[in-house]
Amino acid sequence: MATLNYAHMIEEIKANMQTGDLMKAKLVLSHIGEVDTKTKNRLLYEISRAPIEYAVPLLLFLLNEHAEVTEAMPVIKETLLSSMLAYPEKLIDFLRDPEIRDKTELIRIAADLKYDEATPALIEMVENSTNEADIHQLIEALGQIGDPEATNTLTDFLYAANRELIIAAVQSLGMVGTPTAMHRLAERMGTDNEIDFLILSIFAEVQDQISLEKLNETLASHYAHMRTYAKKELVRIGNKAVPFLISNLSRQDPDFLIHTLNVLGDIGDESAVVPIRKLLQNEPKSANVRFAAYEALALLPLRKGAYTLTAGLSDKEDHVCVAAARAIDQNFSDILGAGIKNLLRSRSDEARHITKIIVNAQVDKIFLCLACEDYFQEMALVYLPHAHKDTRQHYHKLLLEHDIDDFAGKILGDEQEESKPRIVAIDDSRMILNIYKATLYELGFDPVLFEFPASALEWLQNEKPLMVLTDLNMPDITGVQVAEEIRKKYSSTELPILMVTTQNEANDNEAAKKAGIDKIIHKPFNAKSLRAAMDEFLK
Repeated sequence: MATLNYAHMIEEIKANMQTGDLMKAKLVLSHIGEVDTKTKNRLLYEISRAPIEYAVPLLLFLLNEHAEVTEAMPVIKETLLSSMLAYPEKLIDFLRDPEIRDKTELIRIAADLKYDEATPALIEMVENSTNEADIHQLIEALGQIGDPEATNTLTDFLYAANRELIIAAVQSLGMVGTPTAMHRLAERMGTDNEIDFLILSIFAEVQDQISLEKLNETLASHYAHMRTYAKKELVRIGNKAVPFLISNLSRQDPDFLIHTLNVLGDIGDESAVVPIRKLLQNEPKSANVRFAAYEALALLPLRKGAYTLTAGLSDKEDHVCVAAARAIDQNFSDILGAGIKNLLRSRSDEARHITKIIVNAQVDKIFLCLACEDYFQEMALVYLPHAHKDTRQHYHKLLLEHDIDDFAGKILGDEQEESKPRIVAIDDSRMILNIYKATLYELGFDPVLFEFPASALEWLQNEKPLMVLTDLNMPDITGVQVAEEIRKKYSSTELPILMVTTQNEANDNEAAKKAGIDKIIHKPFNAKSLRAAMDEFLK
């Protein structure tokens, strides 16, 4: 058309509508970008009045061939959607129509409507397509619809050569969300960390039997970031995950037990108390397991049988004794107090050791229960004047608040301390940080403690200690990631980093060394073992 006659265009469309001549109608519409808004709207109005078999192909023609017009006129998409809402059964016919080449909008509508009757047609399209972009859209649409009938088709793409198609299939199976779909995702795990991580995130949302089992099993992963994620999600899921976690306590893998106990403690469900106490009664060989068990019990409500915790005060590892002391303090009762007094009256070597544990653990209820006993004061004053300044001040304030002034006056010691070299310790367990404080101070250092790795990294931007000690498994930022960040500023010569962990995985150890960690030592530590490890790097 040299000069467009708008009225003629409208009449032509109306005539084409009566004859059903799509070809001529498309020729008219090919000039839609050249007409005014009023004419565009009139043409669209005439199309909307046509039978759906006629209107939909023309609307798709506009959407596919005249993007600039359809962007300015969202009513075109709205008209197509209205047509499909009115006649959803026709959607399947259009999806199978070989005359409609670009079915992008139709696929999108099927997905938006979650029209599961379109699933067979979409599956046929997937099987007959070689275009990866089209297949990607179809996989996503099948996921949005969520029809279990698509499970086998989606599973096939879990092993595709194209990584984007694999990820789309994983996400779509997650949206299907059936036990079979979760089984297929579980079977896909183990060859790619990034995809495994994506699958775990799906399990954390679905939370069916299979999903919870796989999240639980991930506590035994060889990769720290996977374990950390699983622990965080299991804590978030809460009581629903507890039966799976309790079943772990019969396993023999110490690391797996430790992670399980950490999660049970953070969830705080009372049903975990008896299984954890049973675990302790079986006397696990690993001191780290015993520590984690008492640490968990310190976070749980022990309504009965709390007196059994006193056995932990006699453990051969100081870490375990501290954890037991904190658990006792959390669940303190007159019966527990009487039991501890009986342990200390003899003033034996064991009694003196328990007194030292009580002092360093900062367990206020136990301390106050014993504070008026002469034998306890005598033994406590062996350690208190040499304890960390914060510990002395804490107990001094506590005693004054309870009018035990005479004892309070004896424990401050020398408040004018000489400057000591600083050692940073990073651990998400406050109990371990308390042990670091006492141990590092005993070794002649000024401990700078961080529960949150991000805070430590911020502090290290402006400060340079003598050494950094870091845990491996921490929420949000692992010990490996801590080391990677520190090494951007300090070399090993400038600032040694020791990883102090319960874990002894080859993958973790390799990642730690690659990140710039100078030495890996394992919990539990004491003053002697920690000093020996540190001396390798201190001049």
